[in-house]
Amino acid sequence: MRRMLRRAEAHSAGEALDPYQYAYLAGGGMRIAESAVVSLIERGMLSLGAARLRVIGGDQPEHPVELAVIVACPRSKPVREVIEAVRNSSEVDELARRLVSLGLVRRRRRKPTRAGRRRLADAASAGHVPAHILHGPVALIPGSARRGLLGTHPVPDALGCTLIRMGKALDDDRGQGSDAGADGGGFGGGGGGGGGGD
Repeated sequence: MRRMLRRAEAHSAGEALDPYQYAYLAGGGMRIAESAVVSLIERGMLSLGAARLRVIGGDQPEHPVELAVIVACPRSKPVREVIEAVRNSSEVDELARRLVSLGLVRRRRRKPTRAGRRRLADAASAGHVPAHILHGPVALIPGSARRGLLGTHPVPDALGCTLIRMGKALDDDRGQGSDAGADGGGFGGGGGGGGGGD
């Protein structure tokens, strides 16, 4: 088993990785999708306005992941939908399988192996990887691209619903305390029933 891992590490050390493979090592499919969108915006192939992406011009990118972004937004489309479509695309899945075959990503959980983390750290320290690939959209200079991409991380539905329920419960608790005083309900002594006399 250890021989296989060492062989995979030795094999992967020789192959140059592209930016999207580094993006997968840094943050999985979501980071690939975000990085592809940023790259296409920087090259003038996409425009971002009001959290919607639109293809500009007729040039087609060469990388399969970038092509998946272009295909995902034939017209103006919300950034969130494009990111999700690319994240779950066959192109991203193929890229992940390639990283698995190189021994840089685990087969089942699709998380980076020690060798994958080492390759990413080496490339980052050498300055071969742009900051937005390593850290996501937060590394971008504040502007429309950053705002548009940061809006793609919504509060999870279950968490949002739980927070809303908790807020309503707190409001209800406070409401009952103030309502009781307004009713004038206090301590009254109600006369109780009586025992009959036999």
